[in-house]
Amino acid sequence: MNLAEYRRTARQWLVENTADDPEPKVFMARLYDAGYSGITWPAQWGGQGLTQAEERAFAAESRDFSLPTYIFSIGLGMTGPTLVDRGNDEQRKRFVKPLLRGEEIWCQLFSEPGAGSDVASLQTKAVRDGEGWVVDGQKVWTSVAQVADWGLLLARTDVDVPKHKGLTMFVVDMHAPGVTVRPLKDMTGRAHFNEIFFDSVHIPDEHRIGEVNDGWGVAVTTLLHERLSISSGVGMGGQRDAVQWLREKVDTSDPYVRDQLVELYIRQRAMALFNQRLSQEIKAGIFPGARGSGAKLMLAELTMFQADLATRLVGPEALVDEELSHAIALAPAMSLGGGTNEIMRNIVGDRVLGLPPEPRVDKTVPFKDLKVGTQA
Repeated sequence: MNLAEYRRTARQWLVENTADDPEPKVFMARLYDAGYSGITWPAQWGGQGLTQAEERAFAAESRDFSLPTYIFSIGLGMTGPTLVDRGNDEQRKRFVKPLLRGEEIWCQLFSEPGAGSDVASLQTKAVRDGEGWVVDGQKVWTSVAQVADWGLLLARTDVDVPKHKGLTMFVVDMHAPGVTVRPLKDMTGRAHFNEIFFDSVHIPDEHRIGEVNDGWGVAVTTLLHERLSISSGVGMGGQRDAVQWLREKVDTSDPYVRDQLVELYIRQRAMALFNQRLSQEIKAGIFPGARGSGAKLMLAELTMFQADLATRLVGPEALVDEELSHAIALAPAMSLGGGTNEIMRNIVGDRVLGLPPEPRVDKTVPFKDLKVGTQA
């Protein structure tokens, strides 16, 4: 099937399978069975094994539809790719296909009340207990945790080494005894995030991802996928084209309005081309590294520009239009989730531009000797 035919077939499928406003898990099952979930993921683990060209084609066609895929975005964009990259064969066999088919929902458990931008300062601990581990601690700002079946959990397993070297990654059952999830409402009035408490939660050792105390290396893989998926909108679905949406709301005969819409289009196009380049490099085996942080920073600034432009051009109607007012209220979150803009600039400056890094005094000190976060 050539690419043009692939696009026509995908659009026809979208028309037929979104008309009845399906429940998210029903839709994901349809999506997978039709071959449109995990398009570039390895076929041996349940993906379609196709190329970036097919993935971009499907993404382009799906922009005109509201897809009920938000609750799967963490699994599709972050935890799933981490399992493919860093999990063992048994873990890939167990978790990847149910994730792609929407049978299981995933969340990512990194941030804590005292460890946000500095994730390596986290204090949630995992202690050896026979053939498994016992976890105690708290996580916060966790998207979709209230509906998640599984979570990718970063925990401290050694306090006698520097903070980055004493972490281990686990898969945790979000329905296990001792796991408590509490939704947190933000200024949109909705609960996009959650706080999670772990009280003597048992995790079998076969759910450990990577080696003991190598969790930071696994986390870096997850953070790379997180920033790339956020910047490209992987798994988010339902994101309408902002330029087209504004054209329907404002007077395009005004030269100033047209000029601003052109500026928005240019920024969107630059973002899309940068993401396309990163995706092609990944497929070719080239690790984007810190440039993924640049992509995430670009999207955060684009989101705020869109929100500000919509407010200025639409005027008072922005307050009463439910879709627009919600998007405007949610826009600042993009500059926080997945790493703040300030952290992204530090990473780009240090690791892409080669600027001198900020002074650090905690990289060689055992974690138990640090005073970080909520640790006295």
